[in-house]
Amino acid sequence: MMCAPEVWEVIWLSLQVTTTSVLIGMLIGIPAGTFLGLYSFSGKRLIVILIYTCMGLPPVLVGVVVYLLLSRYGPLGSLDLLFSAEAMIIAQVILVTPIIAGLTMAAVQAKENAYWETAKSLGASPFQLMLTIIKEARGGIWSGIAAAYGRAISEVGAVMLVGGNIEHHTRVMTTAIILETRTGNFSGGLQMGFVLLAISFLFNSFMMVGMLNQMKARKR
Repeated sequence: MMCAPEVWEVIWLSLQVTTTSVLIGMLIGIPAGTFLGLYSFSGKRLIVILIYTCMGLPPVLVGVVVYLLLSRYGPLGSLDLLFSAEAMIIAQVILVTPIIAGLTMAAVQAKENAYWETAKSLGASPFQLMLTIIKEARGGIWSGIAAAYGRAISEVGAVMLVGGNIEHHTRVMTTAIILETRTGNFSGGLQMGFVLLAISFLFNSFMMVGMLNQMKARKR
């Protein structure tokens, strides 16, 4: 059974890994989704299909691929990242980026027709146009971020494979729940599960409050 300092250590590492993964996913997924939502080009349909397919990637498959890449004889083995927090972040970025990109694309496409011609008539540059539509589609984009955060913080298959669930090193809440359950400490596993649920609830509540405040500001 984990003591209080170990519990806080696990919670803090979970938050670090999840938040870093989602932030990186946002930096990649929001611009990519916005570009796909605004512009048409050859091969776009295939890219969109791939993004939607990757939104449902099996976490264990991602874990195996990242494991092979980072293993001693893999192409990135020299980086010595396997069984580290960085390896878990890489796996989670692969999982959350398509979610953010796909939902951003859908949100931008919903706003595109209403704002494209208006922005162009006002002389907006392509970059200004992109920023304007991102601002107007932020509700859908925030929903994508919330979905990605929930996917990341509850992930277990990929992080178990590439992190190894090493005590004081790569043990996060989901892998700690599995460990506690396997050792017969069901109460400890449930308590950690409630903590995980509470964090997800607080994050989504924060997101909802922010979205409601933005909607009120727009109506004024």
